[in-house]
Amino acid sequence: MHGKFVTGINCMDGRVQLPVIEYLKDKYGADYVDMITEPGPIKILSENEEKFAVESMRNRARISAECHGSGLVAVVGHYDCAGNPVCREVQRTQTLSAMEVVRSWKLHGQIIGLWVDENWEVCEI
Repeated sequence: MHGKFVTGINCMDGRVQLPVIEYLKDKYGADYVDMITEPGPIKILSENEEKFAVESMRNRARISAECHGSGLVAVVGHYDCAGNPVCREVQRTQTLSAMEVVRSWKLHGQIIGLWVDENWEVCEI
């Protein structure tokens, strides 16, 4: 396989897809970003109650890691999220909790948290 893969666990909101992809390509030298999307994924992961959704994300992240060799998972929250309509600070806390859930999957890679602001700019948490 040619090219470096990373993984994004991102909201399904189309406004955040390209900013996250571009950030991961620029900052981490990724050629490809395997994107796992759900409405409000940091809420789902941090609450860890919707077992089917969490297991689905875990399985997709495992495929990205094992089949594509992804060595990084970015867990993403964003401004104006319809699936998780809470403030930035609550989303920051959720992102940190979601990162712990992803760490428990033991994918043998780096786990980072990202926030996409109202200007669609990405920053690390």
